[in-house]
Amino acid sequence: MLKLFENSIEAIFFFNKEGKNLAMNPAAERIIGDEVLLQLNQGADRALCGTCRGYTSETEHRTCLDCFFSMPEKEEFSSFQVYLETKGKGIVPYAASFHTVDRENGVRVFMLRDLTRQFQTQERFFQNKMMKHVIEAQENERKRISRELHDSVAQELMSAVVDMRVLKYVTNDEQVLKKVKQTEASMMRLLDDIRNLSVELRPAALDDLGLEAAFRTYFKRIEQSYGLVIQFVSHLSRKRYGSEVETVIYRVCQEAVLNALKYAYVDSVTVTLTEIGHNLQLIIEDEGAGFDLQGEPIGTGLGLFGMQERAELVGGSFSVFSEVGKGTRIFLQVPVGDGEGEE
Repeated sequence: MLKLFENSIEAIFFFNKEGKNLAMNPAAERIIGDEVLLQLNQGADRALCGTCRGYTSETEHRTCLDCFFSMPEKEEFSSFQVYLETKGKGIVPYAASFHTVDRENGVRVFMLRDLTRQFQTQERFFQNKMMKHVIEAQENERKRISRELHDSVAQELMSAVVDMRVLKYVTNDEQVLKKVKQTEASMMRLLDDIRNLSVELRPAALDDLGLEAAFRTYFKRIEQSYGLVIQFVSHLSRKRYGSEVETVIYRVCQEAVLNALKYAYVDSVTVTLTEIGHNLQLIIEDEGAGFDLQGEPIGTGLGLFGMQERAELVGGSFSVFSEVGKGTRIFLQVPVGDGEGEE
């Protein structure tokens, strides 16, 4: 028992019924400031109050009302949360218990376990959960706007183009015909822009046909619009995966290809999508300008951060390998289970 008391990572205090400190273990001494520690060793009444910043009750996040020192017999003080001003770490939350171990002499034990790591884990969990909801909401809104552009705006514009073409057959006026043709050409360019914007927002192929079809459509459009040749290699065992997984892989690839288009100064990019074991692996490679991973990022620097964040939200791993003048390689791996995510 003595070794447990001395070597425990939990801080342990013993108090008498007047609230004077009887003993404390090394873990307790390490968290208490020098002045409060001196008072505790001198047996000052309620010396621990000098470092306590309140406990969590049913009604308050931090309070000193109905303190555990003054009401030690209450059952709720067998496990509660308390905040202490600690040496070198500021205010730290602890899981605490305060109960009588010797009723005849009124000896009570006060035990503390640091909750900092649990709080950080919970905070990260809720941040990830909130980020997932935000990204899901963004993708749903993108999908809604994309379908609206495709099914409503583009269709209405196409109807107007047809009407313009009909006008060419109801007049022989050369000036009118010239103006009609110019307007028709402008409307066709606008129609193409709307269709491209619709695909950029959320490609219908991704929702309807899956990753391979969405990639091939996207790469064909990139080649037609910018002349960048994308060599796409795919080895997948199934056509569909979970919607969240497909979205992450598509968005990471989209961002990586656009970065190569903007900054790599290359004519071709290689994209490889493979299912290995229970993981999907995406590799985007170019032999372009590359960049210094330790230096200032080109552009806003939010692209790589966004790709990393998306990968982490689905339990994946994301890596970037690049060197100035030697190209860039982006690697994404996402777990897909053994078929449970298939749709």
